[in-house]
Amino acid sequence: MITAVCSYAAFLYKASHARRGWRDAVYRTLMATLFLQCLTFTMGAVATGSPNLLGVGNSAILVMHLAAVAYCVGAEILLLQWAEPLPAIRSGIRNWVFFGLGTDVLLVLLFFVSGAPHKPATALTTGSKDLLLLAYLVVFIVSQTIPCVTIFRACLSYAKLTDKIWLRRALRFLTVGSVLLFMYCVTRTVNMIGAAAGANVNGLKIVPAAFSGLGIIVVSIGLTMPSWGPRLSDLGQWIENIFSYRALYPLWNAVCEESPEIVLEPRNSGVSNLHYRLHRRVVEIRDGWRALRPYMDVAEQPDAEAANGTAPGAGPNNDQALAEAVRIRDAIRAKRDGHVPDSERRRPGFEERDATTLADEVSWLAKVSSAYAKLPGFDAARGSWNGMSQGRALENSES
Repeated sequence: MITAVCSYAAFLYKASHARRGWRDAVYRTLMATLFLQCLTFTMGAVATGSPNLLGVGNSAILVMHLAAVAYCVGAEILLLQWAEPLPAIRSGIRNWVFFGLGTDVLLVLLFFVSGAPHKPATALTTGSKDLLLLAYLVVFIVSQTIPCVTIFRACLSYAKLTDKIWLRRALRFLTVGSVLLFMYCVTRTVNMIGAAAGANVNGLKIVPAAFSGLGIIVVSIGLTMPSWGPRLSDLGQWIENIFSYRALYPLWNAVCEESPEIVLEPRNSGVSNLHYRLHRRVVEIRDGWRALRPYMDVAEQPDAEAANGTAPGAGPNNDQALAEAVRIRDAIRAKRDGHVPDSERRRPGFEERDATTLADEVSWLAKVSSAYAKLPGFDAARGSWNGMSQGRALENSES
């Protein structure tokens, strides 16, 4: 039941992309493969309750086996399409199609020649002393074992070649899934041999069923992972941006309070555009910092709080951020006290920091912002030094 639910969930998830993906041959192969997976486990459920499909004994089991063979062929073709362009894999696709058709024809012939419609269902699921029925089961198990081995080998080699992280992860999941399904084939073979030898293997039927169910779940995840994996990464980045955006607030609020004209766009931009808002906040902090730069005296003796490491947040990795936070605070005080800056004094600039990407800049500014919020006298609840600031009002207008 769990495997059937997992199969249908994967199929319906990919079916939701049909409008934009149906012209893609890889998508069509994936949909056919997932459909065959659903059909396999649907027939397994039907066989449990009513194996006589359309009045033919054990026909539901036959359809389940035929669909399972086609499913393995579809998975093989899908892997080929993931790895190589279509012109390079035409012969490989043709060989697997012939393998699937030949195996299914042979299974149908053995099914009726062996008189399987008139045999108990356990003879086709567990095993039998009848040589023709045993041959039927051997052909089916071999048809499942060969794809498990080839998929395992292909996934191992393809995962090393691709530079797409989520495709590589999907291939690794398929590798694990192929191992689990191979163990299904091994344990199923052991049960067949035991049944043919006259042993009671009813208590062991759960073992291959467990390997099969777990393997199909893992394979279903692997087949759909290239589609939903990147979205999961985007979600992770979105959550990280939220924390970064909030972490920059104390520093952003401080510079906006002194220079409200630097706010580029106070109106609400929407949560969906968070990356843009984060980038905008960084730019506004830079502009506010430059507006305060004339008030930043380059003193020979550093601020006592930063030099002694006594300020909250001080430490080996935070000394530079703390010194920058203290410098910004002192510049704000100097500006409020009416200090006239020395126009000839050279003052440090942002360009002296080694931040080549937005992520590096956000990381640095977040440390400065955290150190700034921990300086004595800063009201973290209000986000300012002296009550509700203009920057806070601007923040409220954004949110």
